[in-house]
Amino acid sequence: MWQRLLLIMLISPVPAQAAQKAVESSCVRCHLAMGDQLAEPVKLSAQDIHFQHGLSCNNCHGGDPTKDALEEAMNPRKGFVAHPPRKQIAALCASCHSNAEFMKKYNPRARVDQYSEYLTSVHGKKNQAGDPNVATCTDCHGVHGIRAVSDPNSPVYVTNVAATCGRCHSDLKRMGSYGIPTDQQEQYSKSVHGDALMKQRDLSAPTCNSCHGNHGATPPGVDSVANVCGQCHVTQWDLFNQSPHSRAFAENKWPACVTCHQNHLIVLPTDALLGVEETATCAACHDKGSAGYMAAQQMKSEIAGLQSRLASARDVLERAQRAGMEVSSPIYQLSEGRDRLILARVQIHRFTPAILQKTTAEGESIAAACEQSGWQALAELAYRRKGLAVSAAILLCMIGLLLLKIRQLKT
Repeated sequence: MWQRLLLIMLISPVPAQAAQKAVESSCVRCHLAMGDQLAEPVKLSAQDIHFQHGLSCNNCHGGDPTKDALEEAMNPRKGFVAHPPRKQIAALCASCHSNAEFMKKYNPRARVDQYSEYLTSVHGKKNQAGDPNVATCTDCHGVHGIRAVSDPNSPVYVTNVAATCGRCHSDLKRMGSYGIPTDQQEQYSKSVHGDALMKQRDLSAPTCNSCHGNHGATPPGVDSVANVCGQCHVTQWDLFNQSPHSRAFAENKWPACVTCHQNHLIVLPTDALLGVEETATCAACHDKGSAGYMAAQQMKSEIAGLQSRLASARDVLERAQRAGMEVSSPIYQLSEGRDRLILARVQIHRFTPAILQKTTAEGESIAAACEQSGWQALAELAYRRKGLAVSAAILLCMIGLLLLKIRQLKT
């Protein structure tokens, strides 16, 4: 019975002109008059994107908003459904959001494939199978008072997505039957991605849907998380695919990227991750004395050597600069050496010491030249100071002789 009534709503969307008139409907007047919880949906409607575009209660719940009599306004024969079944909510939303002709009246750029994507997701499949716990449209976007995705107060605004996903995925009771961990949100908040988005307010930083997809939730066709990481970290992913690790990871079915960097708790990568020390990830797999162990040790040495040489050059140039010497050119050139350091840190993902060594050698050559310029500036400063001292001594001597001559003339 419910499905038949809902079907009437799905195949008979209210035209835009009628929807515009429906804003001032008997639904709004009656629910406001009743107060308490029954008035709450209407109160929320002021910020609802649908109401702002002229849609109203009847577009989702059906019924006749032109009638004041309860039995007429909420007549099931006119499609009224008080609480659409969870299994049908996505289809109800799709009756508009999958209709390109209907949607272009409000937002021509809006996607109309969300429902088809949802059906491919774990959420969609389980929802269609009758699982009442999995997320559907209203769990993420809200029920009444649905805001635009671009609204900072929307539960699906980029800075709110993790908390929205966490409402379910941090719930031990809800996730218990699926065997899914519930610490993803907590880990993400401590990660380099979470820090960039939540604390530094970098809206380009990834959040849950950046990796898992929006309505597809676990993007169709993605069989490796590394394919997702590689969408942003393109160079690192290309280098990894050229490395000896690529084949080894594939043969052993180890997940790339997350094996070294983790998934939700992705820490800021530092040089401490490289090498064979306790803090390094390399030593966790490569035994002491093995080829991989030696390669990791060599790459760490190359990185540390270039970093030390750059620091030494920077120290000399800063000393010269503080002394008032013109060293702007070598200071600028030193930035090219720092670029080589950054490149070398990226080339670690190629796991080929010879390639890394070529880059660090270029960086060290630049650093050496800049440091030499700094020493030359300091040597010139010392020379100037000596010259100034000699000149001052000669001048004082001449002044003394002049005073002596004046005294002789007076006598």
